[in-house]
Amino acid sequence: MASISAHKIQDDKFNSLGLTKLAVNEEQVTSYSRALGTASEKNPILVLVHGYPQSAYMWRHLIPLLPQNAPIFAPDLPGYGTSAAIQKNDKLTIGNAILAALMTEIKRTSSGSSTSNIPVVLIGHDRGARVLHHLAVSGVEGVNILGVCLIDIVPTSTQWQRNASPVDAAKEVTGYFHWPFLANVSLAVRMITAFGASNWCEEMILHWAGKNPSGLDNLKADDALTVYGEFLSQPHSLKASCEDYREGATTDVERDQQNQKEGKRIKSPLLLLYSADYIGSRYKFPDVWKDWVDNGVEIQHHSFGDGIGHFGAEEAPQEAAKVINAWLTRLGVNAAS
Repeated sequence: MASISAHKIQDDKFNSLGLTKLAVNEEQVTSYSRALGTASEKNPILVLVHGYPQSAYMWRHLIPLLPQNAPIFAPDLPGYGTSAAIQKNDKLTIGNAILAALMTEIKRTSSGSSTSNIPVVLIGHDRGARVLHHLAVSGVEGVNILGVCLIDIVPTSTQWQRNASPVDAAKEVTGYFHWPFLANVSLAVRMITAFGASNWCEEMILHWAGKNPSGLDNLKADDALTVYGEFLSQPHSLKASCEDYREGATTDVERDQQNQKEGKRIKSPLLLLYSADYIGSRYKFPDVWKDWVDNGVEIQHHSFGDGIGHFGAEEAPQEAAKVINAWLTRLGVNAAS
């Protein structure tokens, strides 16, 4: 179990940012939120979903830079951080659990009985971005998705493809060894436990981070590596996070392919943020996403340069906020107060 420090550090930080912690529903999804009852089509809820191996704490730098009047909903993914694990860890099930928690919170915080769909803008990083990709394709009853921002990912099935030469394919497999490794849940759990989950967490985060000194300082600030390491050391979190990758190698990629065959694609305006020196050097953005959106859907994109790595929103929060805020303005929502 994570020591009290990780929970306290995360809770105190979000409390200082004016967010309230709540765990709801049978799934016990824990989230940090503000002003959910004020949501409207012009002021939608910004849903912030973190990636592996982190927690909602990754948004601590970005939240103060977003429009001050914007409703915020930042959950810990089921099984991660302060959220309990759930039985199924495919991205669509996870996404539905998150939005069900959001709707429950809105009912608790709102006055009246509006039957309007809940307006949201989805912003996700890494595994969280994959959750939001599936939500954006499938849609959710009672939720109006006005925009989707995906940070540092390509589609899951694209990630698994090996169309390169043997030399390039070998480099890719070596660089992304954790995908097949973590998908072998029993083996991965035992080996990471032997190594130390907090050690594994720190090694992987620093391996995926960029080389920019300021970016690394931002990433490590506020005892972040301690928080992430202690959370991942929870036995249920380590197991759930590996099951997340197993679903990524089975259910998720199969659903991706089925959606493509059936012509089911992202229907909302899309913003792509990515590292120029890392994933941006392997894939051509935004072209890699063009077959994954409906005809006429606008794709905006921005690359983090200057050695910023995988954790762009955390390594370069000022730059990320500037781009996201401009995109929100372009969508006609969340004007700065």
